[in-house]
Amino acid sequence: MQQLSKERYTEQQRKITRTYISQELKKLGYSPLEEKFPEGINIISKRQGTDKIAGAILVTAHYDTVALSPGTDDNATGVAVALEIARIFANNPTPRTLQLAFFDKEEAGLLGSKAFVQKVGNLEHIKGVLNMDMLGFACYKSGCQKYPSGLFINPPSDKGDFLVVVGDAEHLPLLGAFNKAASANLPLIFTLPVPLKGALTPDSLRSDHAPFWLQGIGAVFVTDTANLRNPHYHQPSDIPATIDSKFFTGAAQIVINATTNLLESNQSLQNNLTK
Repeated sequence: MQQLSKERYTEQQRKITRTYISQELKKLGYSPLEEKFPEGINIISKRQGTDKIAGAILVTAHYDTVALSPGTDDNATGVAVALEIARIFANNPTPRTLQLAFFDKEEAGLLGSKAFVQKVGNLEHIKGVLNMDMLGFACYKSGCQKYPSGLFINPPSDKGDFLVVVGDAEHLPLLGAFNKAASANLPLIFTLPVPLKGALTPDSLRSDHAPFWLQGIGAVFVTDTANLRNPHYHQPSDIPATIDSKFFTGAAQIVINATTNLLESNQSLQNNLTK
């Protein structure tokens, strides 16, 4: 994460970051590809599963930042966990294929993920998507956690000490994988099923999972809730010193546990289906 905690806004800055991500993947035996679109470049890779008909789980994180922000929480944390997942499963066969996507230009309007879903071949085998965007900030003072308007279930706390997993209500087994990932020594998990692909809750569409929802593909958004908790959101102060290391380590383990559950399963990730 330290290697990634620098401004990743200009083309040159993002190129340096792409080189780092690609080199890390190559060290692990992956063959990363650059997928260009008019405004930027995504990095994609995969580790083939053992069951050709089991499909794939796509793990994603955006690597760009806004101007003048080192973007440690937003989103070096997500990139670091995606790379850790790549490491864990590089030589660990599972029935499902692990796909990886590091998206560019999320901060400019989800441009990288929008470009990705427009290529039909990219979506052909995907059974579910895990999108990580800000995993490392926690706050423990009463009232430090805010909530968006229109929230239709009771939140767990007014402290920011839990991990949020937002999913579309048509693919509840994806959220279920995170409930199974829970453990007493890890942060509390707040799963939030969103109906109507987020039409009534615009705040649920603020990251790279949203274009997948619009394509009918199950996706979850794993987050510490960004500016609803983190005062350093999109600021020069989004630096490593602001990360809660225990919370971040726990959040990473939750995502790893859920990814493991999904890669090792052949359960349908749509509601009320067995295949």
